[in-house]
Amino acid sequence: MYLGVGSPVVGLFLSSDVPRDVRLLAARGLVMAEGQDRLALLALLTTDADVEVASCANATIAAIPTSALRRFIERDDVPGELRSWYAPYVATVEEIAVDDPDAPAERRLAPRDGPLASDDPDAPLDADPAVIEAIAAVAADEDEAVHQLLTALPVPDKIKIATLGRREQRSILVRDPNRIVSTAVLASPKLTDTEVENFARMQNVSEEVLRIIGTSRAWTKKYGVIAALVKNPRTPPAVSLPLMMRLVERDVKGLSVDRNVPESVRLAARKQLNVLQSRKS
Repeated sequence: MYLGVGSPVVGLFLSSDVPRDVRLLAARGLVMAEGQDRLALLALLTTDADVEVASCANATIAAIPTSALRRFIERDDVPGELRSWYAPYVATVEEIAVDDPDAPAERRLAPRDGPLASDDPDAPLDADPAVIEAIAAVAADEDEAVHQLLTALPVPDKIKIATLGRREQRSILVRDPNRIVSTAVLASPKLTDTEVENFARMQNVSEEVLRIIGTSRAWTKKYGVIAALVKNPRTPPAVSLPLMMRLVERDVKGLSVDRNVPESVRLAARKQLNVLQSRKS
């Protein structure tokens, strides 16, 4: 089925054997993608060989507010094939009865009282979190499916998601082996101090990520970020040693006996601890 959407995400679903968990995730509308991509994936998955995936995709489409869907597919940049496929979903009951009296029930307009029901004509569909945030939250066992999908994307798409995506996606892409992708996460305008502190604790991120965090004047104003960096064995000593001077005695004492951190950091912590204790006497 060709719907006129040639993005890498849609291409992945068209050309490869995508794992069932990933298809089910996409059928729930929980794949981070542009509005066109999400709608194209949902349309493709309505004919999936897996009954549960197909049923889930149909249910997700049925839950999208009609006014928002109509407004979206009428945009000039929406491919004609995609617009035609979704036309029955936004037609009035009278239009369906006249144009296609044999249209299947699931493609007829029905009262919507589900979690996505809305009479707001301005309900956003093409906004980045629109369908994703409105549908049921991702279950814990879907994390691996999200990871598989993100890691399969081309680098340019990873960078876009790293910059504009959601918190869960940033936490995956900050660990990407490609330095450009992982550091793009740190440039996201949506990034929070809490996320940065969590990144500073991670031992499976690149040294470059930790170096950028550790040399940021804004982020190193947060004590939690400083402590996380210095305690992280992955942090380069050139970054952690200057920051250690700003730790409280309790944390310095812990570092002085921590065999997970580099020896240079541990020895420096012992010296710093002696200085702090001598000031008390």
